[in-house]
Amino acid sequence: MTQHSTTNYRALQQQLKGLLEGEHDLIAILSNASALINDHLDNVNWVGFYLVKNEELLLGPFQGHPACVHIPLGKGVCGSAVSEGAVQLVDDVNAFPGHIACDPNSQSEIVVPIRRGGSIIGVLDIDAPVTHRFTETDAQGLKDVVTIIEDHLT
Repeated sequence: MTQHSTTNYRALQQQLKGLLEGEHDLIAILSNASALINDHLDNVNWVGFYLVKNEELLLGPFQGHPACVHIPLGKGVCGSAVSEGAVQLVDDVNAFPGHIACDPNSQSEIVVPIRRGGSIIGVLDIDAPVTHRFTETDAQGLKDVVTIIEDHLT
């Protein structure tokens, strides 16, 4: 079942810029960003961040049900986003080789790498309870959101 996004990414980006103005603390930025993104996106069941720490991804600020705490780099959708250095847009997580099922209700997922100083320091991870939730429009809009976050990580 295809669910098309009606997210106004321009409005989301403007609100995020205002919300983060003058803020440079990573946890504060990611906490407010996860809440704002969750408020703007329809038909999602988890919005959050994983941060690279000790050669793995460690759970960071999020909105949603409890989640996996540790994800090996290169494993699952989030770990693949880090190892490939690219957005992962997965229409059906059950068809993704090595998918890590933190929430059995999640059916599709998008993951966007976050960089600081040229290195990937984490990912934005969003899950949806339906397949085919995310589009290329979502991918571009969320990449632009991540760029705003990266600009505040000095």
